[in-house]
Amino acid sequence: MKQLLKKTIGIILSAALLTGMVFSLSGCNDQSDNPQPSQTVTAEAEKSYTVIDFPLTRNGIALHLDRTTADGTEPQKNILLTHGVTYSSHEFDVDYKDYSLARRLADEGYAVWKLDIAGFGQSGEVEDGYMPDSDYAAEDINAAVEKIVSESGQDKIDILGWSWGTVTASRYASKYTDHLNRLVLYAPILSGIGKYELTEDFHHNTWEHAAYDFQRDSNGNFDYSITEREMIEMFCSSCWHYDDEYSPNGGRRDICVDKSEKLIDLSKITVPTLVICGGSDPYLNYDLVNSSLDELPEGSELEVIEGGAHVIMYEKPYYKEFQIKLTAFLNK
Repeated sequence: MKQLLKKTIGIILSAALLTGMVFSLSGCNDQSDNPQPSQTVTAEAEKSYTVIDFPLTRNGIALHLDRTTADGTEPQKNILLTHGVTYSSHEFDVDYKDYSLARRLADEGYAVWKLDIAGFGQSGEVEDGYMPDSDYAAEDINAAVEKIVSESGQDKIDILGWSWGTVTASRYASKYTDHLNRLVLYAPILSGIGKYELTEDFHHNTWEHAAYDFQRDSNGNFDYSITEREMIEMFCSSCWHYDDEYSPNGGRRDICVDKSEKLIDLSKITVPTLVICGGSDPYLNYDLVNSSLDELPEGSELEVIEGGAHVIMYEKPYYKEFQIKLTAFLNK
């Protein structure tokens, strides 16, 4: 099982990737009370980024919270990224070409914060995999937001949730409003994805499961015109490295309910919200997606990118449009 607060310094991608040469460096967290800077991570020759860990504990469990900034910048705005139901926040920073969402937002002048919910990724382990459910995760998010506000001195931040992260971020947003500026619901799980009875409180992770959301062709093979081969390999490698063999099932139990059961009460969200997704995402209730602006406050927007699926931020034909629409909303 995972070590508490296992720190990975970064994955450095060289031009030799196309010949199969990928280099990575890893180390261990400093367990002190002070933020610990990592080695600067370079994705492209002309750009470099620095990742710093910020120790955080809630409910007796060490939570992994880190901040990415573009070197040479002094960010005046903050955004917290909240992850999905199986794999942790590394999903937002796959070090391949210019796909990384975390680094794209850092380029926009953001301090980009990534949180691992208790039991996930580099956060501390939990004994009961059902414990970190959606409501529990919302409290972890609140602890992270309070930490970000304290460290940055800025009272308002943005939050982006992906997949189950839209459920957890929305539940945070409906309960805590003081520090929230804008909300992004990316691939929102607005209702159940289908009733399924779980028999284990931990999910057994596999390479095949990590790759499940990438689009396939008519023969069932990965469609490399949609997602590049190297991206799939690096994404799955990161899942195996950070998330190991097991992830908590509390969030999965929440969303594996009847498709008629709403999971997000949009009417309780009080800040401008972007609902953004692909038009071919098998997990989404498009009736609810398409009517979402009816319940969201003024200034909210809906963007459906036709052809994109659940992992649209890493799909070759769509990721740039996704980034452009996202940053346009955040910069208003």
